[in-house]
Amino acid sequence: MPLLTEETLVRLNKFQLFAKSIVEGFLVGLHKSPYHGFSAEFSDHRQYNPGEPLKDLDWKVLAKTERFYVKRYEEETNLRCYILLDHSKSMFYASKQGSKMDYATRLAGALAWLMIAQKDAAGLYTFNHKITAAFPPKAIRSYTAQLFSALLDLKAEDKTDVLLPLHQIAELIKKRSLIVVISDLLDEPEKIMEALKHFRTRHHEVLVFHIVDPQEEQFEFKRETQFVDSETGEKITVSPWQIRKEYLQNYQSFAEVLKWECHKHQIEYNPVNTSTPLEDLLLKYLIKRKKG
Repeated sequence: MPLLTEETLVRLNKFQLFAKSIVEGFLVGLHKSPYHGFSAEFSDHRQYNPGEPLKDLDWKVLAKTERFYVKRYEEETNLRCYILLDHSKSMFYASKQGSKMDYATRLAGALAWLMIAQKDAAGLYTFNHKITAAFPPKAIRSYTAQLFSALLDLKAEDKTDVLLPLHQIAELIKKRSLIVVISDLLDEPEKIMEALKHFRTRHHEVLVFHIVDPQEEQFEFKRETQFVDSETGEKITVSPWQIRKEYLQNYQSFAEVLKWECHKHQIEYNPVNTSTPLEDLLLKYLIKRKKG
């Protein structure tokens, strides 16, 4: 990794602290859940130390040898997970505080931290109309600095073209993995589904986080407004109250098509308003990871 400026190091440290705090807080909240310890498998034995809990004692060994031994466990490390993050210009839209890209970047960082904390291997692809960066999956804590640096460097570039880069990524990933797609999916539903189905035909598990701004979902503009297409520069001035009903019908139809098609092809589709707590999405990841 190239030498970082002091300003970049400060941003990187803050981002790492954020990811660490959100994930560790989330995991503490799960301590009584069925997900706690789900990835542990038997490794070997060690001698029992007086005062330790008896739940891990190997009673069969005790019966045979009259010696106290404790079962030791190790975390599974065979899961590979790729985060596919869209950074096309539309992802940088924000109606209030924080853009879709800000939210998506925090989600990607928290997921990467959680994966590696669970001893899974985390990788990253970034894309717009093409692949812009690729990091192979690794299960090393120090690797998060490299991933986070790449996330913080992302700029608003070019337009969304889900089909081409995701087809290319599907061809590049040879081993069965969990694919996590984070995008505002501003493309034709047919193209989106063709790209996602490519991963399923290669036997990957697929989890989609469809990131939307509250105004994209609710369209509650009060005054005559000029809308600018962030990817083409095209402008149109309208009275929002006159088109709100039609807009919402079209938006809901688009979301329903994606939801239905993903369900049909066993792809987990999650529409995510940027006001959604990140903890809710981390739980969805853990559920999908357990299924996978």
